[in-house]
Amino acid sequence: MSLLEMRKGTIHFGGLVAVSEATFAIEKGDLFGLIGPNGAGKTTCFNMITGVYRPTSGSVYFKGKQITGTPPNRVAALGIARTFQNIRLFPALSVLENVVVGGFLRHRTGLASALIYLPSAIAETDRLRAEAMDLIRILDLEDVADVRSADLPYGKQRRLEIARAMATQPELLLLDEPAAGMNPQESEDLLRTVRRLRDDFGKTILLIEHDMRFVMNLCEKIFVLDHGEEIAFGPPEKIRNDPGVIQAYLGEAV
Repeated sequence: MSLLEMRKGTIHFGGLVAVSEATFAIEKGDLFGLIGPNGAGKTTCFNMITGVYRPTSGSVYFKGKQITGTPPNRVAALGIARTFQNIRLFPALSVLENVVVGGFLRHRTGLASALIYLPSAIAETDRLRAEAMDLIRILDLEDVADVRSADLPYGKQRRLEIARAMATQPELLLLDEPAAGMNPQESEDLLRTVRRLRDDFGKTILLIEHDMRFVMNLCEKIFVLDHGEEIAFGPPEKIRNDPGVIQAYLGEAV
């Protein structure tokens, strides 16, 4: 059984077909890339998976159960977390506070217990902070743990989004252009970090990325969209030499 399946996922916006019958399966432990030119339908696929959009037709399955149209908060609770193309942090909160917020998805203490500072609530809050600090170290953000997220450089904000998503304890992590705005060294460091999330922490990764060097060096399976339709699928060596992919990227080799 695949961890995630999209079966003929299709979505229309008025007369525009944004994605047409997209079909792919992601196995547990995959490093899976979703690529294509601007406007190909990549983020729309993410939005169908995470419940932001309900497909016009087709289905999404997670661990064998249909989740098509499930609200985003329920999708997150099931074990799917994501980052966004346009960074969505809490700008007034510190790095640590942003990551702790992600951990509250798994918080078991009720509001009443928290408000009267029961020992169980205090202990769980301490646990969330400790877990958040572990993630901050993994994402190389320890030196800015107390800095407001709005004051971070762009590359560190990208890493913070990943740390916050990881705090929800997902099985499947969706990364939308995680290397955007990074210099080559930052991208290389992030590549190693994302691979570590799979290798050391057992996360399955689905990512969108325009940096083809990043994708080809990280992903083991790549699904290519163009104008909402599949044009190629396979390992990096197949994708980089596929005539349809080369044409979609304006004739430039990838």
